[in-house]
Amino acid sequence: MSQPELTRLRAALVAPTALNWVMTGDSITHGLVHTKGGRSYVEHVHELIRGEIPRLRDVVINTAISGHRIPQILDDFERRVAQWNPDVVTIMIGTNDCSTGGVFPIIEPEEFGASLVDFVGRVRELGAVPILITPPPVDAARAPERARVWDFSAEIHRVASDSDVILVDVLNAFEHVGGGQFPSGLMNDAFHPNSAGHAAIAVEVARALSISPECSRTLPLLNAEVAAATLVR
Repeated sequence: MSQPELTRLRAALVAPTALNWVMTGDSITHGLVHTKGGRSYVEHVHELIRGEIPRLRDVVINTAISGHRIPQILDDFERRVAQWNPDVVTIMIGTNDCSTGGVFPIIEPEEFGASLVDFVGRVRELGAVPILITPPPVDAARAPERARVWDFSAEIHRVASDSDVILVDVLNAFEHVGGGQFPSGLMNDAFHPNSAGHAAIAVEVARALSISPECSRTLPLLNAEVAAATLVR
């Protein structure tokens, strides 16, 4: 994990200057349908940032679009990221990129990684802190076309290490909850998290980015929802 940028982020969190947070990605970050009316992880993180740290003048913007891959985000970078003058940019991507089905061409993990390097470079050119988030695991028996998600997650790890980028490892957190099995209690289908899954993502983002206030009202509720979900296998 990038210590210089993590140190910079932590310092910014206690400074008076307001921050613009842009959170982008695919349907998981978009947060529709699969939460069945519950909050998405972006909404939970928004509450932690603006309601509990509290950084009342910060702005949290969600520009994720269901079905998208990293090339679509790069092609629409001005709208999705740059125009918001971000200080922090998170991206969770890979669930669609790894797919061998659908209308998009099949790509290899190395191509995906090269696009991520491009994304990180563009974010840094804006003066913002980039943050890479691995996607949740996939039930390969039900979605075999996305069985490469682990290879693409490994590429996210490689880019984070080589480019010294902050990493939030959601895939590892979900596998821990599942005890090595597919964490069905956190999922609405073979690859989309349910409301408990979004709670788990928010908890991991909060932990990794040090936005976990000691007397949080939100985090105990999120942790309880995740704990209850471990009873479902």
